Amino acid sequence: MSEYYNQANHGPFEAFDLGDFALAEGTTLRACQLAYATHGTLNAAKDNAILVTCWWSGTSKIMEQVYVAEGRALDPSKYFIIIVNQLGGGISTSANNTAAPGGAARFPHVRISDDVRAQHRFLTEKFGITQLALVFGGSMGAQQTYEWAVRYPDMVKRAAPLAGTAKVTDHSLLFGDTLAEAIRSDPGWAGGWYASEAEVHFGLRRVAALMAVTAMAPAFFNTEMWRGMGFSSARDFRTNFLEGYFLPMDPNVLLTTLWKWQHADVTHGRGSLADVLGGIKAGVMVLPISSDRMFPPSDCAREQAMIPGSEMRVIESKSGHLGLFALDPDYSEQIDRALKDLLAR
Repeated sequence: MSEYYNQANHGPFEAFDLGDFALAEGTTLRACQLAYATHGTLNAAKDNAILVTCWWSGTSKIMEQVYVAEGRALDPSKYFIIIVNQLGGGISTSANNTAAPGGAARFPHVRISDDVRAQHRFLTEKFGITQLALVFGGSMGAQQTYEWAVRYPDMVKRAAPLAGTAKVTDHSLLFGDTLAEAIRSDPGWAGGWYASEAEVHFGLRRVAALMAVTAMAPAFFNTEMWRGMGFSSARDFRTNFLEGYFLPMDPNVLLTTLWKWQHADVTHGRGSLADVLGGIKAGVMVLPISSDRMFPPSDCAREQAMIPGSEMRVIESKSGHLGLFALDPDYSEQIDRALKDLLAR
């Protein structure tokens, strides 16, 4: 495991052994490990479990820091909160921690459905959980949330997809292409056979630059919100926040999860989007971010209208898609109010 994806940076986390885990694309992850963190205690009825899923480049530690605390909606004194790391995401079995011949550039394609099947095995075999009070995740975590509600309708009682869609849009697909090209066009990428992420730093810096102009909203820069975060200019924010965030990451990990993001589709092998979403039984609250240009509220609303009995509540933010990091002062309050309302039903 690379220096970045370790217990010191992202722990404490544990690993569940899935054995040889067959993927939807026809490959197998051998001795597959699903990394996770838990907070709180599972009650005797095993009905207070909340599953939290991770976004692109995110980890269980990041999700904990932004969303989990006593007194908040995801309160470990009330709920048993399980945060799972994506397959291919750097901490669970991934390109960076798989030995030859199946690691690095040979790491296979993983789908959202693979994550959810792995997570289901983990929850049922490790804890004996047969119902989830809530599944919650942002961005790619929202893609997993939708897959959970569709694949296991009788297990998921409530679902809150945040800043994401059930089926990737063409706009999101094309944006993903630019991120992939940013990495692959760096000569240091060497077809995925680089010795260190530092050899691909130009590509990772380009990823940060693209996220600055697409994942951040203009209002974030126009109102100089970066000043309140301790930065002296927009370029200072891009360099020391966004580049600082991406530079330690493994490029093959980012590409693995990016392919997964671009192929997210709850209708895969199932039927029309309306029919698939129409079969969801969970109480669903769709949570788009108002200034998000990657997963705009209009895209989220189109899907939400297909889900019986669902509600959409827009989270107001000036930070765009990266409002997910709770950059706006009242972001966490809005999220907690929405999730508490959903959990009270």
